[in-house]
Amino acid sequence: MSSIYLFEVGSQKSQWLSARQTAIAANVANANTPGYRAVDLQPFSAVLDSSPIELATTNPAHLSLPQSEAGALREVEVDPTEQTLSGNTVNLEQQMINLGDVNRDYTMSANIRRAFHQLILAAVK
Repeated sequence: MSSIYLFEVGSQKSQWLSARQTAIAANVANANTPGYRAVDLQPFSAVLDSSPIELATTNPAHLSLPQSEAGALREVEVDPTEQTLSGNTVNLEQQMINLGDVNRDYTMSANIRRAFHQLILAAVK
């Protein structure tokens, strides 16, 4: 059985959220490190746009597209609007807001996957 696209997107979103949480944790851990530049990930929409939708070939006579890599998780430097005298660009308040966003997005994503999974189980019965 082939995988369901919604579950693949949910998996990609979970990986992106995990990587973003790691970046936020690194920013908070280095909040007092002189010269540290805060980083964040590119938005998930950019990752999703770079991920191809693969076409199914149900007949050997169908043309197939070459396999391509999924969108990479790239870190981008945060806009240094508040830079301390030591050159550090970490804003702890913004990092806590970002962490709350990650928590909210993960909960929403998990609830959507759970509801879709229950829908599939109900359809199979």
